[in-house]
Amino acid sequence: MALRHGRTIGRMKMKIKRLLGFVAILIIGGGIYGYMSARSKSKQSDRGVQTVQARRGSIEETVEATGEVMPLNRVEIKPPIGGRIEKLSVDEGGRVQGGQILGWMSSTDRAAILDAARAQGPDELKHWQDTYKPTPLVAPLSGVIILRNVVVGQTVDATTVIYAMSDKLIVKADVDETDIGRVRMGMPAAITLDSYPNEPIQGTVFQILYEGVNVSNVITYGVKIEPKNVPPFFRSQMTANISLIANKKDDVVLLPESAIQPSPSGERQVMVPGPDGKPLARTVQVGLETGDQAEITSGISDGEQVLIVRKRYTPQQAASNSPLVMGGPKPNNPQGQGGGKRQ
Repeated sequence: MALRHGRTIGRMKMKIKRLLGFVAILIIGGGIYGYMSARSKSKQSDRGVQTVQARRGSIEETVEATGEVMPLNRVEIKPPIGGRIEKLSVDEGGRVQGGQILGWMSSTDRAAILDAARAQGPDELKHWQDTYKPTPLVAPLSGVIILRNVVVGQTVDATTVIYAMSDKLIVKADVDETDIGRVRMGMPAAITLDSYPNEPIQGTVFQILYEGVNVSNVITYGVKIEPKNVPPFFRSQMTANISLIANKKDDVVLLPESAIQPSPSGERQVMVPGPDGKPLARTVQVGLETGDQAEITSGISDGEQVLIVRKRYTPQQAASNSPLVMGGPKPNNPQGQGGGKRQ
């Protein structure tokens, strides 16, 4: 009985060992499968596949430029004679009509007489004020006062600027000579001021200057733009960013330009999902391009899915057998050369 009991225990131990071995094989196999699966997924993710959808929208081809707000015609108002400012009737920002009196001034002689009469009393002062009339300052044209340069009581001469005025504020864009050929009269423009980035203004090109300006070996040409509506916050010399709209299309099929690649034959193509899930190349025709978006004229329809495949950067590994790598293997020593033991 003891012998039979011992044999039974031995068989049970053998079964347990076999079971443990089988479990170990399953664990190792599962680990290998998980590693290979993760590695496969890692390789797929390294390609950076992204799915986008073709959509309808508007696209604009623009010429970008910087510039400033400036008067169309800037006029400086100077005194007709030397003397003293007695009264100023208009402040900066005021709109005036041509011929309107902006202020009064006394000639040098009248200012001296009035100062002497003022010391003798109000009656004497009034007598001489009526006898010697002041000189008016008159607006030469209709427009807006953009500068008041003096104060009442200030002594001025014929070179002093009292007022500066503008008939109308416009925007002047500085366009690079490489782009000036794309600018035309009547071209629409979108104006954005640095001071008011959320208040875009629409305008139209009405003049292209003939003489360029050389700044740091870069030639630019002035392009004058008339705003459709001059907003109240417009100020002369404000910095502006201008997008001159060279071409615009509405209700066209659009794709990101990153989805479009050249084909081996030189055509343009995109990658689309195949029936088995693998990407398939499809030739497309491209219209307007902005750098971010592109118009698709044929090959892709609105709503179709397109793949963007980006290969991630993989650092280059140094060759393990390079003699430049420290600790790398030494070159084989031919027999009979350098330190070999002769028989």
